Amino acid sequence: MINYHTTLQLTCILYGGALYQYTMHIMWNIREVIPLIVIDIPGRGELNLQHLVLDYNGTIAFDGSLIKGVEEELNQLAAELNIYVITADTFGTVRQKCKKFQCEIKVLNNSNGTLEKEQFIDSLGAANVVAIGNGANDSLMLKKAALGIVVIGGEGAAQITVKEADIVVNNIHDALELLLNKIRIKATLRS
Repeated sequence: MINYHTTLQLTCILYGGALYQYTMHIMWNIREVIPLIVIDIPGRGELNLQHLVLDYNGTIAFDGSLIKGVEEELNQLAAELNIYVITADTFGTVRQKCKKFQCEIKVLNNSNGTLEKEQFIDSLGAANVVAIGNGANDSLMLKKAALGIVVIGGEGAAQITVKEADIVVNNIHDALELLLNKIRIKATLRS
């Protein structure tokens, strides 16, 4: 997240000629105030997206290793969205593999990953989230998010997750390219 800081100095002359100076330090996070990706979709309304939540294995990684080219695309998107990777970390590689792009990593704590992922979307404010996944435990996450994208990929995609998604794509590159070329989302979802 990008924080902005400024200092404001006020000079006041009070009755009787006394001069006082006040200094205030102000900090704000612009990402909490203004949606960073806005897409107006005819027949559906406006998407105001601030957060990108990604499943790891099967979505941005295959057999525990990041899919080639994903790092570069996510670094581009990090200028527009807060990026989160949420995973059971089956292969134990997520922290090491994701260190070259700006993201927060959330490793699932309980055995019901489906509900935990849905709760994570709620905690961010579902109306401002785009979620990308492929597994059965991603189904409620994609359903809850303002925009849910399912990736078929080399692992395939769970039928229930395909059913809950707004958009179905062949691979992660197609999904990330939608976010980099927003007009494609509008073209796909307009009624």
